[in-house]
Amino acid sequence: MYLRIEPLTPALAGDYFDFFDNRAFSDSSPYYPCYCAAFNMTAEQIRREFFDRAEAMGGGTEALNAAMRETAVHMVDRGEIQGYLAYDGTLSIGWCNANDRNAYARVGEFDLEDVPGENDMPQTEEKIKAVVCFEIAPEYRGRGIAAALLDRVCRDARAAGYTAAEGYPIVRDSREPLDFTGPVRLYEKAGFRPVERRGRMLVMRKTL
Repeated sequence: MYLRIEPLTPALAGDYFDFFDNRAFSDSSPYYPCYCAAFNMTAEQIRREFFDRAEAMGGGTEALNAAMRETAVHMVDRGEIQGYLAYDGTLSIGWCNANDRNAYARVGEFDLEDVPGENDMPQTEEKIKAVVCFEIAPEYRGRGIAAALLDRVCRDARAAGYTAAEGYPIVRDSREPLDFTGPVRLYEKAGFRPVERRGRMLVMRKTL
């Protein structure tokens, strides 16, 4: 494997959608269809742009997939979805959603059918880089790609003047291979420490 990591830009949108369309959920993951857009969206936007749009397109899973993809295309083009793509050579094989904390409406796990209210993480004047999601192609899991993505997020955030990075893992009784928030141990190994607990979710922070 020749691993390289690139920040998502509109110019790399093709690689982003190639990953989500063809590799991210090739193991029949229950998170399909997903294009990692909902963290940045209000509950009203999700209802209108996902569910109402899907109904207008005929309803059903295929229409929902198309509506979610359509929304994500616009959000990537506008720079609203930010993060990093991991590549094996020229093939996109992993993703980390990372952005200014104030760009997110919510963090942690949530159900699109019952979206929690906005601003469950209060706005802050401190420059905090938030890491809300990892997705690695099934055949590439367990090879340190998420750790490499997290390291790149922190290095670039420090260079951009961020004072801290945060992650929002879920405390679990056993290993979960589809743990899209990233496991607690991933953050611990990268130097993050817990600063708050909200139900099963830990807020873990690293000073940059």
